[in-house]
Amino acid sequence: MEWVETTGRTIEEALDTALDELGVDESDVEYEVLARPRGGLLGRFGGEARIRARVKPISREKPGEERRRSRRQRQASSAPGPAGQDDGGAGSGAGPRPGGGHRHRRQRGGAARGDGAPASKEQKPSVDEQPDMPIDDQVDQAVEFTRGLIEAFGAKASVESQLQDDDTVLVDVTGDNLGLLVGPRGATLAAIEELVRTVVQRQTGGHGVRVHVDVGGYRAKRREALAEFARQLAERVRAEDAEQALEPMSASDRKVVHDVVAEMDGVSTTSEGEEPRRRVVIRPG
Repeated sequence: MEWVETTGRTIEEALDTALDELGVDESDVEYEVLARPRGGLLGRFGGEARIRARVKPISREKPGEERRRSRRQRQASSAPGPAGQDDGGAGSGAGPRPGGGHRHRRQRGGAARGDGAPASKEQKPSVDEQPDMPIDDQVDQAVEFTRGLIEAFGAKASVESQLQDDDTVLVDVTGDNLGLLVGPRGATLAAIEELVRTVVQRQTGGHGVRVHVDVGGYRAKRREALAEFARQLAERVRAEDAEQALEPMSASDRKVVHDVVAEMDGVSTTSEGEEPRRRVVIRPG
């Protein structure tokens, strides 16, 4: 998965910009800090924060591989070392991490190193807590869990899966009279998707496939409608030379607006506010 580099007055602002570019929520990304804002006169920032971020890669280990590696690591750590060495490996040439070895991680998700070096992956849970799960099994679990939710709603629908790329799967729900599963402005659908994703991610330590759920083609229709609305609004901004703010929306919807406006001359976009009230503003110029 490709990295994107973004800047902002703060690290949080740079991260929000990266989320818009990637079109995902913060729980789906990992990032590292390349530059921190410097303190300036009267507390003002003397420089921008800069980060690079990407969508979390999925675990591609074969079943049993992590178990064998963990066994070797335990055996190596239990082997006695040369005389004079302490438990910290003082004589092995391992020294403290640059900058004191502290890692910086934002509370809501993602990982970063304060020294500008590439971020290390977070330590995975033990083998018992995180069993290896092939991609096919992750997809099957997403489909089966979705079917269970549909049955709980009392709806009649079929559930199929489509592997869109190496790390993204679409769980597609089709049938008649499925409005209850979509909800106002897709709120119920978003909640269903979050539940399905959580089930898969808990089994993979946060490195499983990205799961999208669609009901009756709602998401595709919404993207088309949102893209057309963004084009019309951008044309009004350009004609009236006055900015327009859209309603708060998800990162994936914001990405649709950013992408559409980026293809038009004389207008630009930015995102303002904090989740879940973050919105896109279309500006002239």
